[in-house]
Amino acid sequence: MDLQSRKLKLISYIAHLENESILNEMESVYKIETGDESQYSLKPFTQVELEARIKLSIEDFKNGDFYTQEEMEKMSAS
Repeated sequence: MDLQSRKLKLISYIAHLENESILNEMESVYKIETGDESQYSLKPFTQVELEARIKLSIEDFKNGDFYTQEEMEKMSAS
């Protein structure tokens, strides 16, 4: 199927779309691609989320599940 046919098929799909959540997702992709919206939607952590992340990080450290600065530099170089 050529590009023009695919576009027309997609337009038809959108025109008959009843699911608003799918449309919202499509709009998000469009905004990212056109630069209308930041690629990353950053929001501050809640107190509960922050505490959960801290606890998880401490457990990871205790279990040795982390990389040193040198290991990270080697991984990013390759």
